[in-house]
Order: sequence, then C-alpha cells, then structure tokens
Amino acid sequence: MMYLFYGSDVERVREKAFEWIRAARKKQPEVAYVRLAKEDLTLAALEDAASAGGLFVKRLLVLLDDPFAKSEEESASSLEEHLDMLAKSDNAIVILAPKLAASRAKKIAAKAAKAYVFDAKEREKEKGFNVGLVNALASRNRERLWLEVVRALRAGDAPEMLHGLMHWKARNLMERGSPDARALSLELLELLNTSRHKGLNLALSLEKFALSL
Repeated sequence: MMYLFYGSDVERVREKAFEWIRAARKKQPEVAYVRLAKEDLTLAALEDAASAGGLFVKRLLVLLDDPFAKSEEESASSLEEHLDMLAKSDNAIVILAPKLAASRAKKIAAKAAKAYVFDAKEREKEKGFNVGLVNALASRNRERLWLEVVRALRAGDAPEMLHGLMHWKARNLMERGSPDARALSLELLELLNTSRHKGLNLALSLEKFALSL
C-alpha cells in the first residue's frame, strides 16, 4: 500500500507524516522501518522497498523522503514509472513530498491508499515538528542540539525520525546556500549507513553527532 503526504506547508507535511509513522510503528512494532532519502532512490532500492521481507521480518514500513526534489529528476522519473509496483506492495510505502507539483500529486494520489495534503495557512502551533531541534542544528549549537535530541528520545520519538528531520534540515540549508550544509548532509547519511551496517545504536550515534558539531 502507498500513502502520500504533501502540500505547501513543509513543516506540517513532515510533522504529520512522522506522526503517522510513529503511530504505525507503535501499533505494529514487529514491522521493520526503513527511510530512503532521495539519494537512495535507485530502481533496486524501490524494488526492495516493494518486495523485501524475510523469515523474521514479514513486512516493511518504508519512508520515501522528498523524492521529487528539483535536483533529483532521474530518481523522480524512476519512482513515477514504478508507482503501480509500490501501490500493489504488501509493505506500507509512505511518500513524503512537500511542495509536490499538482500534476504529480494527482497522479500519485490516484494510486495511493490514502493521500494527506497540508497547505500553508494561518494555524496554531501544533505539537510534533521539533522546531528546537532544527534551529539548534541550523545554528550549529552543539549543546542545544544534544539537549533537544535527548529530550526527544526521552519523549519517545524514534531515532530514525530525529535523523530524518535533521537530514531534511541539512538539505534545506543546502538549498539556501549554506557553505557547509553539504558536508553536514553527507555526515548524517554516513551516520545512518554506519548504524545500519554495523548494528550501532542510532540514538547514541545521534547524541555523539550533536556533541561533535
């Protein structure tokens, strides 16, 4: 099944997608969670997302994080070509795509089990999007970032969610021309890959990363 989160209110789209993921993981803790950033979206990765399973992991919950960014037209085209495969998957495929073009939104929503749209408008501040975390990362305030990471973990936020939020902010800083944002983004990607391949504690790795800024 495929689920789409999109709209012009970037922060709220991300907030609601991660809320949905958190609720799904709480409801079915045995389902393995995988986040694929736009850099990871190869055809092989999409095929794995749609079909992967195994003896101990029967289903996956897969987040495709902002696959339609302007600089990634090749991966975006590949994703659009394989929407039917993702929609028919037994795995839960979540497409998080803020500011998605209307034509693409219509195409994906037609194949999704459900589509959620959050457009920018005047609204009260809602709990969920960790403003303190992203602001601390943007200002390179290591003590504040470490504190926000620890607070979020103690509140029950998944380390994968925090990593996804920080990596999104690093990419956001890149788009704004921050000179060291690319290195920051690559460092966060390497942190996640090392955690996955070496079986390291992601929560602890995020704390160490915060203190290393």
